Amino acid sequence: MKNLLADRPKPRSGLKTLAGLLPFLAPYRRRVMVAAIALIIAAGATLAMPYGFRQLIDLGFSSAGAAQTSSVNLTFLSLFGIACVLAVATAARFYTVSWLGERVTSDIRNKVYAHVLRQSPEFYEVTQTGEVLSRLTTDTTLIQTVIGTSISMALRNLLLLLGGLLMMFFTSVTLSAIIIVMLLSVIIPIVLIGRRVRKLSRASQDRIADASGLAGERLNAINVVQAFAHESREAMQFATAVDRAFATAIERVRARALLTVTAILLVFGAIVFVLWLGAHAVIAGRMSAGELGQFILYAAIVAGAIGALSETLGDAQRAAGASERLLELLSERSPIVSPAQPMPLPRGTSTGARLQIEGVHFRYPSRPDQPALADFSLAVQPGETIAIVGPSGAGKTTLFQLLLRFYDPRSGHIRLNGIELRELDLHALRETIGIVPQETVVFSANAMENIRYGRPDATDEDVIAAARQAAAHEFIENLPEAYLTFLGERGVRLSGGQRQRIAIARALLKNPPLLLLDEATSALDAESERLVQHALEAAMIGRTTLVIAHRLATVQRATRIVVMDQGRIVETGSHAELVAAGGLYAQLAALQFHHTVNTGHSPE
Repeated sequence: MKNLLADRPKPRSGLKTLAGLLPFLAPYRRRVMVAAIALIIAAGATLAMPYGFRQLIDLGFSSAGAAQTSSVNLTFLSLFGIACVLAVATAARFYTVSWLGERVTSDIRNKVYAHVLRQSPEFYEVTQTGEVLSRLTTDTTLIQTVIGTSISMALRNLLLLLGGLLMMFFTSVTLSAIIIVMLLSVIIPIVLIGRRVRKLSRASQDRIADASGLAGERLNAINVVQAFAHESREAMQFATAVDRAFATAIERVRARALLTVTAILLVFGAIVFVLWLGAHAVIAGRMSAGELGQFILYAAIVAGAIGALSETLGDAQRAAGASERLLELLSERSPIVSPAQPMPLPRGTSTGARLQIEGVHFRYPSRPDQPALADFSLAVQPGETIAIVGPSGAGKTTLFQLLLRFYDPRSGHIRLNGIELRELDLHALRETIGIVPQETVVFSANAMENIRYGRPDATDEDVIAAARQAAAHEFIENLPEAYLTFLGERGVRLSGGQRQRIAIARALLKNPPLLLLDEATSALDAESERLVQHALEAAMIGRTTLVIAHRLATVQRATRIVVMDQGRIVETGSHAELVAAGGLYAQLAALQFHHTVNTGHSPE
């Protein structure tokens, strides 16, 4: 499957990619300042320790008698005070940055989820849901690690590195100059290996997303998988995807291990060499023992800081890859948006909405060479019930998708109550329309909440009334906990007909002026269809209704029948007129009549 996100140009990486997260930190400037102050205090306390030990060696042990004891006591008391400051500042830093990590991660997840909810169907035509979920969960977890831990540790070690180098120069310019030259030669291989770690981190996250997408798709179709006895086959496919992710991850781990060993060996090798020079300087009398001890401690701090920075660099590179993927997702812009200054939608008449469709041409973005609608025009008056029939692929469901403005036509106009759909607020438009889709959707909730989805502020009595209208009340009452019964993921605890009646009840509860029924009775048995048909006939009163249907019982009650073929209207009229005309509708009706005679089923 083509992946729209994977095909996008990759943004610039590294620190510039991580800088894209700054807007999420901006609302919490005060906490960032608190963390920065605590960080500086903790780093300062750490850098003060070696100086205290120098004082202890050069002054405390060189004094005699009571003066020596007093000096040693004062030095150790000072060191303990520094340790107390270090402990409090470190705890404050840890709490603050951990809070920031959790908060920013939650904000990113909320923004990404809200953003993808507003994407048009075009986005989901070419992007797997599992890919989006991987970015929403795994990638945000990596960012949480970086913001809540790695960035803080990186800044701390950067301060220790700079402060340690400064104090090393203060102690011995000669030795420090030598060690700086050596460290500069160390940085180049570290940077080169770090770039490779970042690329592999991105690839690793992509492979994990591939595995998640595959698993999500198959689990959503578990009945089909089991019906075809493909459990072992699907498990092997998932194992292959997981192995690819594992191989990429191991390559990343290997590169990061190389980065770590290179950094530690080169850095500590340089420091050991410089300390060897320092030891000879003490022997020659050019340095005191305390100065060498201070230099050794600062050198250890610098070495430790560089080693820690190489570790956090790996985390930062992984987070850069994760941030890149999330920022790609947030940069997606739906082509279907509300206008900056939407027109108010007229209420219409008491008998429903008025539709005007003029010269509409439309092709799906994923099938640009295949017209879905061609020069389509239709006028629907308030209160009319229009039956739309035609062979599969004629464009019937496409018409509904354009009315809901899931897509915009390439040319032509669609007006609701005299206003062009593009000029209306999306929320206001879709609030005006109720739909029962061909593929029934039932959420992982109880029956009450599934029906109430049509109008969230509806009372329990309103929900039950809608269920009665849709002939759903009886079977719901027979469920173990009636309306409070959990229906399972995608309503797996219900039959197809029961799910469809839940969807019809949801649409009836919304009580919209324009009702779209996409084969709303296709999954019902004859008795349920009869009950729901009566309910739908009652629901059609006072509203405009468009019905995609093949059952003659539904079609014959329509005000008009519109026959579509290859995206065009080929016939319009009543049932009797169209049968008499002997066209496409007559052929479809004859096939259904033949099916009825041979099977004894109700007309379809």
